[in-house]
Amino acid sequence: MDSRRVGLSAENDSPIRFVHGIASDYMFMDFLKSRHAHSSAVLLLLSVAAFAQQNAAPIVQPGAPGKDSKTLSPASIAPAPRAASIADISFMQGMIMHHSQAVDMTALMATRTRNKALLELGKRISISQTDEMKYMKQWLEDRGQPITMERHMDSMAGSMAMGPMDHMNPPMNMNPAPMLMPGMLTPEQMKALAAAKDAKFDHLFLTGMIQHHGGALTMVQDLFDTPGAGQDNVLFDFATDIDNTQRAEIEIMKGMLLKEKK
Repeated sequence: MDSRRVGLSAENDSPIRFVHGIASDYMFMDFLKSRHAHSSAVLLLLSVAAFAQQNAAPIVQPGAPGKDSKTLSPASIAPAPRAASIADISFMQGMIMHHSQAVDMTALMATRTRNKALLELGKRISISQTDEMKYMKQWLEDRGQPITMERHMDSMAGSMAMGPMDHMNPPMNMNPAPMLMPGMLTPEQMKALAAAKDAKFDHLFLTGMIQHHGGALTMVQDLFDTPGAGQDNVLFDFATDIDNTQRAEIEIMKGMLLKEKK
């Protein structure tokens, strides 16, 4: 196994150590603040990089004898993105669908719960997963790939028969019903969540989101278990961050469920 994947283990997963045995809402709030600070730092770095690119010295390509030189844009000389495998593409397409449902779940919260800690967690999930969906769509567009899975369903059925797509429900090409990625709530579960309020909503949201996050962990593990997949450094780091973040949030939600019993 790739030594870089050590970040996925329980021993080395620092966010899990951070939230393990969470004892108070103060620690919960510290976790959320650290996530916000991390996101702000990433956005700052992207802004600085964009500013530097805009203000970089022009790149001039000398012309052939008797021909004029021409100025090249940074984009024209940037290396092409690493070729993505079918499993890489399927992971990003499927995770967009997966994240979309999580955002839909958090959108129900405003009129159905008054639990401040849960509302704060839902807000962070909504913000982070919305940003991640934008990133995944851009990743696919940069590689000339569709955002949805439609073009790859037939090829994935053959090449990934023993891989990530085993967890899809229902099986591909066998049922016209909407495809669910691992851990996604069924239409019946979503209806029950939408119909609930207060303590019942809180419980269904927590158990449903734990199920949902668990599915994301399955998708990441399946990606890394697929030969030749996850070799793109950017994709590897992105998938690892999803794994670490959602493991941490699962522990927070488990802590909230324990408080329900007291």
